[in-house]
Amino acid sequence: MKIDLHSHTTLCNHAEGSVDEYVEKAIEYGIDIIGFSDHAPMDFDPGYRMSFEEMALYKKWVIDAKQKYADKIEVLFGYEVDYLPGHMDERVLKADVDFLIGSVHFINEWGFDNPEFIGRYENEDIDQIWQKYFDLVEEMAKTGLFDIAGHIDLIKVFKFMPKKDILEMAMPALKAIKAADMVLELNVAGYRKPCAEPYPSPSILQAAFDLGIKITFGSDAHNPEQVGLYRQEVEALARSIGYKECAVFRDRERTMYPF
Repeated sequence: MKIDLHSHTTLCNHAEGSVDEYVEKAIEYGIDIIGFSDHAPMDFDPGYRMSFEEMALYKKWVIDAKQKYADKIEVLFGYEVDYLPGHMDERVLKADVDFLIGSVHFINEWGFDNPEFIGRYENEDIDQIWQKYFDLVEEMAKTGLFDIAGHIDLIKVFKFMPKKDILEMAMPALKAIKAADMVLELNVAGYRKPCAEPYPSPSILQAAFDLGIKITFGSDAHNPEQVGLYRQEVEALARSIGYKECAVFRDRERTMYPF
């Protein structure tokens, strides 16, 4: 089973292509299930997400594609939700979706993965911001609000690497993900970034496997050409760790499939 649960749309204001184009590319690459999980609206950083008024349009696009391509591929509907205390909204958290991805893109409202704000790294203690990041991932998991933990070592995106042991910092977050019975996303977007490896790294993925954490796959596609990229590489990595199954969510209920 070929699965990709992380795709965006033009509504997030930094992606390209129609929903149909993403789906057709997924069909071309032999993907069985594609999930849309565009950036959910919130009252912060509006330039990089849909508005609350656009939620209905987003759902219509995805459901229309689900019906149009039903004989060729399964299309699922979700959101990628920023874990940002004080800014998350019940209209998203209680939405009628197949799944919610919980992601951390902000440390004290600093968009650390946004190239616009990369200069701030020069004034930060790298060890401290890595620790703060994983603390937030741990908090996110403990809320119990989400089905999937998105790209859990995203803080490495620009390759500002800490001196402290990364796995030591990540373990409390991994244990919280396990305790919440969340699924870990194996996200290939890192291959397209300066860090040049998937999220999470092989060492973190191995630790997740040892803890019994289940996985799913996501391309994090922001244009149709990114759907299916690095599929073979990431599946080979998962198999080398010991994984044989990946998760899919429908109406917030998890099903496991061999890959």
